[in-house]
Amino acid sequence: MIPHERELAERLSDKPFTLLGINSDESRSALKKTMADEKITWPQIHDGKPAEGPIAKQWNIHAWPMIFVIDHTGVIRHRGLRDKELDGAVLKLIEAVPQRGGRTTDQHG
Repeated sequence: MIPHERELAERLSDKPFTLLGINSDESRSALKKTMADEKITWPQIHDGKPAEGPIAKQWNIHAWPMIFVIDHTGVIRHRGLRDKELDGAVLKLIEAVPQRGGRTTDQHG
């Protein structure tokens, strides 16, 4: 998944899109090594051991990687998508984001 995630993050770097990793490596130092080895440039949060961290518990995550696609209003739209399905879902949600300075405005005007 990491090569695909890297490509997605690079391709959409100028769009209203954020890739955020919730990591379950044994330690923060293991996470830093993984980030360096895998050339992960997007933000990562260390959540502790698999299924034991507060994020994994609250979001009921038991398998990794688990991908959530969250829209610009904070609503979870998809869970567990991969590859082309993930790309399509993300692109569709990016298109739905109101444009600033154009004909439409965001919720704050």
